[in-house]
Amino acid sequence: MTKLRFILSLQERLSCLPQDDLEERLSFYSEMIEDRMEEGLSEEEAVAAIGSVDEIAEQIIAEIPLAKLAKEKIRPKRRLKGWEIVLLVLGSPIWLSLGIAAFAVMLSLYISLWAVIISLWAVFASFAGCFIGGVLAGILSAIGGNIASGLAVLAAGIVCAGLAIFMFYGCKAATKGILMLTKKTAIGIKNRFIKKEVA
Repeated sequence: MTKLRFILSLQERLSCLPQDDLEERLSFYSEMIEDRMEEGLSEEEAVAAIGSVDEIAEQIIAEIPLAKLAKEKIRPKRRLKGWEIVLLVLGSPIWLSLGIAAFAVMLSLYISLWAVIISLWAVFASFAGCFIGGVLAGILSAIGGNIASGLAVLAAGIVCAGLAIFMFYGCKAATKGILMLTKKTAIGIKNRFIKKEVA
């Protein structure tokens, strides 16, 4: 692939970005190709050494904040006419309240997911606390002469240790899953803005 074709393909994939960001990224990759060509690589080798256009575009889009993409997408390409402004103002009680309600529902679902994760970690902490308390109480009870109840409390503490180990791995996996879901959701929202721009 030639440098010009690479830059044009990258420009097409990143057309949703604000103009200044787009120009900055294109000049960066153009200079990178030129630097590699100065090091002795051919034009095709220099372009191939950078990577594929799709991977680079995905990485750039992942780095751009969602607010910046939304601001660029929402910004009108032309001045609004008088009747469009009137319709926006008159319809605002409906579309604004629906937008706020949708945002509140999504935010409450997200907070609820994190509340479940926090609750799971609290259960893990309580099992770990029961293990420590059970072992100490069992040892103290056995030293105090009540060996049977001391062994029972010690056994309960060891069971809590096993449950704490299981809970730790479950909590760790659930936390990692929620973080992955958050990342994929953010990338999915960004891709929605991009697909609408390309269409």
